Amino acid sequence: MRNISMVTKFLLLGIPHTGVLDTMLFILFLSFYLFTLMGNLLILLIIVSSTRLHTPMYFFLGKLSVCDLFFPSVSSPKMLFYLSGNSQDISYAGCVSQLFFFHFLGSTECFLYTVMAYDCFVAICYPLRYKVIMSHRVCAILAMETSFFGCIQATVLTTLTFQLPYCGPNEVDYYFRDIPVMLKLVCADTSTLEMVGFTSVGLMPLSCFLLIITSYSCIVCSVLQIRSAEGRPHAFFTCSAHLTAILLAFMPVILIYLQPTPNPWLNAAVQISNNLVTPMLNALIYSLRNKGVKYSLRKVLQQLNLTF
Repeated sequence: MRNISMVTKFLLLGIPHTGVLDTMLFILFLSFYLFTLMGNLLILLIIVSSTRLHTPMYFFLGKLSVCDLFFPSVSSPKMLFYLSGNSQDISYAGCVSQLFFFHFLGSTECFLYTVMAYDCFVAICYPLRYKVIMSHRVCAILAMETSFFGCIQATVLTTLTFQLPYCGPNEVDYYFRDIPVMLKLVCADTSTLEMVGFTSVGLMPLSCFLLIITSYSCIVCSVLQIRSAEGRPHAFFTCSAHLTAILLAFMPVILIYLQPTPNPWLNAAVQISNNLVTPMLNALIYSLRNKGVKYSLRKVLQQLNLTF
């Protein structure tokens, strides 16, 4: 990656017109961040320690928890550092790494949601062949592919973004350096990056979303054919948590990248929600709405009580 820029660092501006609220925002965002870390660590502990959860569905859920551990850690520590009254600067190299890991983890999660929808589709539509189709080898390959394609996506976007010259200004809106924000600082033609960015960041999530919708359409058709009165609610309950998490993950992408006119307040709120609130809610959704996780959580807590 060739840097021909005269800019060596960037200045974070934070949320517009909230200077007097920095202390309150620091406490609020720190609470979200800590809760996210503890919630996803707890889910990982439950999945690893309970043999009952050593299935493809919980294998992918474990990987989602790993992503949700690291995703808010890309930008939250720097944001909290800034809100606590410290330097608003971020180095050029720090900006590059932050943009890369944001898109790497975000794209990985996007692909992972698609794989989880496929897993749910196979489990409900082909229950007798489920263990054959979703073998350990297939699950491992699918999990590696989500990270592999996420890495390719992030590498392309980061390379294109930072091969452009940044010769001032260096003031960055909000607490995070994403492509729409960085485009304002480029002193060269950005049409290529805009086109590739729209294709990668717009069409990739849209393609995943369409695949997810296709999977759940097939699931609904199969569930409606279930004659058992207990079978239908159980099948819908199994996938309801996944659907809720998908909506939380895809809505910020739609609001940020597909809005015709950028809105500073909306962008700030959506970025913070995407970086902090969604990973925290994922932990809540999968722990409170998932019977397997709740049962295993009770078992873990009982074991801890016996230990102490």
